[in-house]
Amino acid sequence: MFGRLFDRYISVITRFPKSTLVMLGCVVLCAVVGLPNFKLDASSDSLTLENDTDLDFYRDVIKAYGSGDFLVVTFRPKTPLFTQESLSTLQSLRDDLAAIEGFISINTILDVPLLYSPMQGLSEMVSSPRNLLTPGMDFAQAKEEFLTSPAYRDLILGPDGETTALQLNLKVDERYIELVKRRDALNLKKKTSGDFGVEERQNLARVQAELLEYRTQASTRDHLRVENVREVVEGYRDRAQIYVGGLTMITADMISFIKSDLVIFGSAVLLFMVVVLAVIFRSWRFVIIPMASCLAAVLIMLGYVSWVDWRLTVISSNFVALLLIISLAIIIHLIVRYREFAQQNADWGQRELVTATVKFMILPCLYTVMTSVVAFASLVVSNIRPVIDFGWLMTMGLLLAFFLAFTLLPAAMMLLPAKGGGSGGSSTQSSDKPITLLFSRFVEKRGAWVLIISLLLAIASAWGVTRLEVENRFIDYFHKSTEIYQGLSVIDSDLGGTTSLDIIINHREQTVDIQPQQFADENDPFAEADPFDEGDPFEDLEPLAEQDPFTEVDPFSEHGADDPSYWMTISGLRQVNAIHKYLEDLPEVGKVQSLAILYNIGLDINGSLNDFELAIIRKKLPQSIKSSMVSPFLDAENNQTRISLRVHDGYPGLNRAELVKRIHYHLTESKLVKEESLRFSGLLVLYNNMLQSLFSSQISTLGTVLLAILVMFMVLFRSIKVAFVAIIPTILAAVGILGFMGLFGLPLDMMTITVAAITVGIGVDNTIHYVHRFRRELEHDGDYIASMHRAHASIGQAMFYTSVIIIFGFAIMVLSAFIPTIYFGLLTGLAMFLALLGALLLLPKLILLTRPLN
Repeated sequence: MFGRLFDRYISVITRFPKSTLVMLGCVVLCAVVGLPNFKLDASSDSLTLENDTDLDFYRDVIKAYGSGDFLVVTFRPKTPLFTQESLSTLQSLRDDLAAIEGFISINTILDVPLLYSPMQGLSEMVSSPRNLLTPGMDFAQAKEEFLTSPAYRDLILGPDGETTALQLNLKVDERYIELVKRRDALNLKKKTSGDFGVEERQNLARVQAELLEYRTQASTRDHLRVENVREVVEGYRDRAQIYVGGLTMITADMISFIKSDLVIFGSAVLLFMVVVLAVIFRSWRFVIIPMASCLAAVLIMLGYVSWVDWRLTVISSNFVALLLIISLAIIIHLIVRYREFAQQNADWGQRELVTATVKFMILPCLYTVMTSVVAFASLVVSNIRPVIDFGWLMTMGLLLAFFLAFTLLPAAMMLLPAKGGGSGGSSTQSSDKPITLLFSRFVEKRGAWVLIISLLLAIASAWGVTRLEVENRFIDYFHKSTEIYQGLSVIDSDLGGTTSLDIIINHREQTVDIQPQQFADENDPFAEADPFDEGDPFEDLEPLAEQDPFTEVDPFSEHGADDPSYWMTISGLRQVNAIHKYLEDLPEVGKVQSLAILYNIGLDINGSLNDFELAIIRKKLPQSIKSSMVSPFLDAENNQTRISLRVHDGYPGLNRAELVKRIHYHLTESKLVKEESLRFSGLLVLYNNMLQSLFSSQISTLGTVLLAILVMFMVLFRSIKVAFVAIIPTILAAVGILGFMGLFGLPLDMMTITVAAITVGIGVDNTIHYVHRFRRELEHDGDYIASMHRAHASIGQAMFYTSVIIIFGFAIMVLSAFIPTIYFGLLTGLAMFLALLGALLLLPKLILLTRPLN
């Protein structure tokens, strides 16, 4: 059935080649018209797991505590920091940055209140708050406070006392959170409920469109804001060493990286392909036609994603280079076979040559494309949106490339004479000996060595796979020369760490069951009191006089007499303080912030604290202190507190999953917090979820694709024995590259997780082509050795050409500014090299050894 339909299709193509090319040209033109709508996405959401409940909780946390995104500008003046000259420069920089639209506040050493320079009483703090710009301020005392006080140490001033930071705060984007929640709620209902009507589908489409439009506008604003910050900063680089950091800046730079990679890879790969085709075939027709087919596939796919507003990420954008390379690999097989027919049948006309070529190659090419489609489609189970997108784009692109190869090539060839010009012409000189015959001769004479080396490689790879890790540092994704790396390095080492981790604790009655002394503080003479006695310690006191200034509002209440917060009592603060001290002692942890800072400052100011004194302090605190020491860590409405810490991303041997488990174990086993009251959030949790998903995704994707391809081999070759023989070299190549990563300490990340699937998807193409051709050659004389040499001299040559193009095509990715892309290119190139050796050495040896073909 398929054969008859294809015969009719090719008959139409060869009879009407001009009409075919015109129609293809119109499709390409329509795609190109949509390219101005092309957009990229480098938001943090594009680097998180699909349907991650921790992501929803993270959004709730930042909304509840008002902890929006921010940019960080590190500042190290060329003159000593605590001099009038440097502080004036810092003040000028702060004022210029504050004028940029979008920032709601800026935190610097100039603005934060100073409490210890010298120590102030509560009444002085309220009546005359001080900061670094207060006339007469002792800079030496202020510097000491920044280095040692509970509020500022390891946060705003580096340990050398010369590097500081400006934190440029952005408002929480509640509109974006609302749209995301509406979209996710509708998607969840669509998946879980059978009752999802037309109106709800329309609502979902409306919300998705609104969210995309809003993200586009927000991305434009963010990019412009970062550019404005950089313009301001540039004017101060002659007076200070300055770096810009923060998630918004990284997002903006990532988009620049993607654009740069698309241009560089596209241009470099195209140039490389032109040179290789010219060298291999030495005929202009076999340069122009393959390039036209490859470019058409890429332009149509880019046009499609532009028209439907499918935004590419740093991972999915790699489909462009990969599709160019694989498209060329498909069409090279056709050209090699065409030239063989032209050499063997000098009396054939062009239509006979073209028809014979496409009919001979349709089945092996169809099988190779389908196995590659299975490999790339397996990536959709990864649960990581960019990887899922990459899998779908490559699946669609491969099917399109296959269609174009069997449409554009025959149509274009029909417009040319059977004998092409140039020294290469349409035939090869008889004296030419394919280099691939060296491989077949080695198999014939040294076949035992092929098996021994393959076995050793399999053992080493299996051991390497057991050492494979997913832990990696985000900072290592960028070159050391980039501002991202330099800024993150300064923040990580000198300013409290980079990756945020939030510990959220809800208060419930009888939250813990411990001895009263557990939260005792040696500096507090009231520490022996029962920390969980929620009775009124002042019930026997006389009522306060009418003139008491605190009678208007209950001093124990956050919002009123009927809404007290446990966390603003001495019991709650001691509990937080005990957790705070534990976290500060962890070597991976940098700056820790919580209500414990307010508690310790209160002890320093007052000498001792009870609930009544604490309420007075709380009532009289200036708004600047409340907004920095209370609001970010207290949700009184839900009786919830937040402990925020930052982790040193550069800590040797950092294991994020183990760190979270260790903290959780200590807090629950030591009965500081009951398990049901505790939850973790922050970027560290989201990033760790993604990393931990990589390993399980790798196993599931690789296992799924190998099983699917084994079944396809059984159907294709109609032999279980042939199927198992054919899949062994592919398995060895895929496991070999994973083992290589494990042996050399290269962790899995969102880029390298795709390498094994790509290895299987492309490597199996060589296997199918070789077995298919070997079987054809065996039909002539039944001689396995002679069939191997003939297969190597024919299809082996096409396999060698395509593999070399793929290997060097991926090697071009070393030009990227994104380190994972470099690793992706080099590792995939190495995997393709292993796959080529497996197809030209191990596969023929296994065929000779088992003789599975009739």
